[in-house]
Amino acid sequence: MGRLVPAVTRALDILELFLEGDGTLSAPDIVRRLQLPRTTVHELVTTLAARKYIVQVTGQPGRYRLGVRPYQLGSRYAEQLDLAAEGQQVARSVAETCDETVHVAILEDTDVIYIAKVDSTHAVRMVSAAGRRLPAHCTSVGKMLLASLPESELGARIPDGARLAAMTPNSITDPAALRDALAEIRQRGLALENRESNPDVSCVAAPVRDRTGHVVAALSISVPMIRWSEDRRGELEQLALKGAAELSERLGHRGAV
Repeated sequence: MGRLVPAVTRALDILELFLEGDGTLSAPDIVRRLQLPRTTVHELVTTLAARKYIVQVTGQPGRYRLGVRPYQLGSRYAEQLDLAAEGQQVARSVAETCDETVHVAILEDTDVIYIAKVDSTHAVRMVSAAGRRLPAHCTSVGKMLLASLPESELGARIPDGARLAAMTPNSITDPAALRDALAEIRQRGLALENRESNPDVSCVAAPVRDRTGHVVAALSISVPMIRWSEDRRGELEQLALKGAAELSERLGHRGAV
């Protein structure tokens, strides 16, 4: 790894300060927060302003906010994002940690579509594939995504009289029971599937958010029942949350998931 350039590091430290608070800073604020010499801060602020990375706040002399250049860079980054590709990388990292099958899925109508998948190395593992479609109400990722919908949209997709297909004896087939389950998922921020799409597999899932904070996908960890336990469930839930948070960050989300 090459040597870090101190001036560049300090300039980036200043820009990252604008992510906090109300998004405005003065030179004395920066001096205090970063413990840098006033002359150094003045030179860096002058340079950043000249390159349009920061601009003075109208009506507040001496205070700055982010300028147009970071927005342009962020927009270009967003254009290059590929949820499937980013999801595959994060799923691989999560799978390497727990050695279980990891999926990333999106919601389409009342189904989920798996857009990324990394297998466990165990001989006994879940058989699935990226591109596979399953009823959302039978999966942890699907229930996580359904739970993120506004009530009006959920009702339009799954009305009270809907017939919910069963994939196993444990599948939820009653819309009212599904709504109760989704309410609990919203409260916990996690979804559990107890052998509802496969009689031999349980899963946990966490929500993935984009830069606007909307849930756009879910990440799950699937475990054969021979390796499932309530003690391990807690560990897997935390790992799913961590993986979903990392993928959310890659998509530009700021803050807790």
